[in-house]
Amino acid sequence: MPSQDQYTSSGPKRSRITLWVILSLLGIMIIVAGSAAFYVWNSLRPTAAGEVQKLDIPKGTSANEVADLLEQHGIIKNSFVFKYYLKLKDQGGQFQAGIYELSPGMENDAIIAKLNAGDTVAAETIRFTIPEGFTVLQIADKLAAEKLIDREKFIGLIASQKTWGDAEAVRSIPDSDKLHVRLEGYLFPETYEMKKESTEEDIIKRMVSELDRKLAELPEGWMDVLEERKISFHDLITIASLVEREVVVDEERAMVAGVIYNRIADGMKLQIDATVQYSLDKPKERLYEKDLLVDSPYNTYKVEGLPPGPIASPSLKSIEAALYPEKSEFFFYVTKKDGSQSHLFAKTYKEHLRNIEKSNQTAG
Repeated sequence: MPSQDQYTSSGPKRSRITLWVILSLLGIMIIVAGSAAFYVWNSLRPTAAGEVQKLDIPKGTSANEVADLLEQHGIIKNSFVFKYYLKLKDQGGQFQAGIYELSPGMENDAIIAKLNAGDTVAAETIRFTIPEGFTVLQIADKLAAEKLIDREKFIGLIASQKTWGDAEAVRSIPDSDKLHVRLEGYLFPETYEMKKESTEEDIIKRMVSELDRKLAELPEGWMDVLEERKISFHDLITIASLVEREVVVDEERAMVAGVIYNRIADGMKLQIDATVQYSLDKPKERLYEKDLLVDSPYNTYKVEGLPPGPIASPSLKSIEAALYPEKSEFFFYVTKKDGSQSHLFAKTYKEHLRNIEKSNQTAG
């Protein structure tokens, strides 16, 4: 039977063991906590300084996805820790899309501030100008010469039956095998600036959408005018293209448009030289009698009424002239040969012949 001394002597030993265990556990906890703190601290430290990186953040990118991109580009050390840092700071909800220039070695708060501010860099762009009155083939040649498109791919696209996204005006193009090129007249002439990587399809979509934007500048109720005139939107653009190719002096656009309407109303052939030029394989500086006999649905010396579609890309000024022509009794016009590029207008063919003679007399 154990003595009382044996029980009392084992108590201090058990206490010492318990204390040692507790201290060991505390030590381990301190080491773990310290290691975790060091891990977090080190993970949030700036990376080593390096070359500036371009970071493209698309629209709809979440804060967590941004953190992953930052780590991939070497801007931060640890995206996992950075994500919790953003939550702690209540940040990330205001990050803006765009292309950023960020440097390894930046402080986290500086990175966050830049993303919140949308302090982006301008994307590399291409810039090109489409002159008023250009045909789609001239547009294709110009863009190809500037090395912005593959010409054959571009021509294939403008001849296709694509709907071109949300563009509205192009939906007015009739399904007709008489059209020379489907998008003729619908690629708005303008100076454009687009992203460098823009494809042929991007460029066409931008140009047909620009026509929609320009039409929005017309006076309110302009579509009602079409109904009153009993013409389609496609007819309007066709007439505008005729005006564009025939007229240089702005003040005469509405007058020439009025002549076109007068001739159509009277059942006369339009006999517009620009439509003959469009019908030829290659435009000529001067048309001869034999050229007026070219067999084409666009040759208004042979066909009655309007050609099947536009013959060029009209400006907004020509579209307005076609929409609001100047009323007159004129049925004829001839270009002056004095270099002014203006016209002489006539009511009768006899008067027109006299104007032709006057024009020839003013030739330099």
